[in-house]
Amino acid sequence: MSAQIVVPITRVRRAEPGTPSIPLPRYMTPGSAGMDIAAALTDTVVLAPLQRCVIPTGFALALPQDYEAQIRPRSGLALRRGLTILNAPGTIDADYREEVKILLINLGDKPVEIKRGDRVAQLIVAPVARVRWTEVDTLGSTQRHGGFGHTGTAAGTDRDPT
Repeated sequence: MSAQIVVPITRVRRAEPGTPSIPLPRYMTPGSAGMDIAAALTDTVVLAPLQRCVIPTGFALALPQDYEAQIRPRSGLALRRGLTILNAPGTIDADYREEVKILLINLGDKPVEIKRGDRVAQLIVAPVARVRWTEVDTLGSTQRHGGFGHTGTAAGTDRDPT
């Protein structure tokens, strides 16, 4: 079993009378890596193709130092509806205390309705390594040749060099 950390969380949007409370992020199966996040909308949002919007979640959290929360797309929404996270993965820093919001974009060819309580993203909490740079005159060599997009290719083609 993986280690668990305790993260304080608070609701920042209360349910209006007659509306259900939005669930806090939660794992949907025992093997889930990410917790599903629900939309804390008061009204349905219709997102036209190529339109983007910010969706409130109704919660804020207090991550421990040296941790981040990553906001990632839900693959089923991307496949079936063309809905994804514009800045994926989004990062929630340990010192951020405001409401978590999701920046969605509709990359599909039809309008998409987003309703109160719809699961719109995933949240993964992960440790962050702190870096201390040491400037040097040269870097050690590796077997890799070429730059961006050239890993395992011959002369920038998609062929294996062997």
